[in-house]
Amino acid sequence: MENNKRTIAIVCGGDSSEHGVSLRSAQGLVSFFDKERYNIYVVDVKGTDWNVNLEDGTTVPIDKNDFSFRKDGKLVLFDYAYITIHGQPGENGVMQGYFELIHLPYSTSGVLVEALTFDKYVLNRYLRSFNVNVPDSILLRRGDAYDEKEIEARLGMPCFVKPAADGSSFGVSKVKNADQIAPALRVAFMESDEVMIEGYLDGVEISQGVYKTKEKAVVFPATEVVTSNEFFDYNAKYNGQVEEITPARIDPETAKKVAAETSRIYDILHANGIIRIDYIITKDKDGNDVINMLEVNTTPGMTVTSFIPQQVRAAGLDIKEVLSEIVENQF
Repeated sequence: MENNKRTIAIVCGGDSSEHGVSLRSAQGLVSFFDKERYNIYVVDVKGTDWNVNLEDGTTVPIDKNDFSFRKDGKLVLFDYAYITIHGQPGENGVMQGYFELIHLPYSTSGVLVEALTFDKYVLNRYLRSFNVNVPDSILLRRGDAYDEKEIEARLGMPCFVKPAADGSSFGVSKVKNADQIAPALRVAFMESDEVMIEGYLDGVEISQGVYKTKEKAVVFPATEVVTSNEFFDYNAKYNGQVEEITPARIDPETAKKVAAETSRIYDILHANGIIRIDYIITKDKDGNDVINMLEVNTTPGMTVTSFIPQQVRAAGLDIKEVLSEIVENQF
C-alpha cells in the first residue's frame, strides 16, 4: 500500500564544485532504491534554494521549518533523508545539524564525524592517535607565511597540494618541485580556506567501502585504481580516464588486513551508513606491504559506475537490499 511506504528524500546538489556530480549520484540512487517499499523524491539543495524535483519535470519548494512540501495540494512529510551531497553542506555536518534539529533520520554519520572527516588534515591527525598510518602533511590557512624549501625538506618531492576541507579532486595538484608550490596553493585556495600539503606515497591506490547495522558488518571488496594521469584527479574519477579493478590485485593477506583496518576506522569514527576509505599500499625496506590511509569519504559517489555500486556487485549483493538495510537500521 502506498500509505504504508516510507517516504525518502534523496538530498543532493550542494554548494561545492561537485554540484553536478551529486545530481548524478542522486539519479543513481533513484534507480537503486526499492520502489515497492519506498516513495522516493529528489531534493536539490543550492544555498537557501531547496526544491523537490517532481516526476513531471516541475519543482516545488521545501518548507525548511519541517522539510516538507506540497504535492497536488497535499502535505508530504519525509521519514528519512539519504544525503548524497558531495562537499558542503552535506559532507561537513551542516545538513546533518539541520536534520538533527527537526528530528529526521538521515543516512550519514553525525555532525561531529562529518565535520571531522571533511577536514582531511584534522582527520589524519585524529586517526594517527589510533595508530592509523597516514602520510605526513602540513596545514596552511589563507594568508599564512610559508617557505617552499622548508616544505620540500620536510615532505620531499613530489608532494600533493589539496584543499583541506573539500569533497573531490577539485583544486588538487601534484607538485614536482618547490617552484610549483605557489601556483598549486592558489588553485587549492580557490576551493577552501585551508590547504593541506601532503607527502607523496608511491604504491598501489585502493578504495574500500563498508557499512554496519545492528545485525551485521559488511566490508566490500576493495577497488584498485589505475590511471595514466598524474594522480586520481577529476578526469580520472568522473570522465573515465582510469581503470578500476574490483577486487584489487593485492596480496590476499594484505586484503584481509585492509578490510580489518576499514572496519576498525568505521568503529573509531562511530560512523553510520556507507563510507569509503582510500588507501595507498606501499612497501617497507624489507618488501612488506604497508597500509596507508589517505582519506575517508562519508558520502561516496553513487552513480551506476561509482566504486560503491561496483563493490556491491563484486560482493554478490543486491544494492537495493543494501540501501534498505541502511534505511531500516534507524527505525
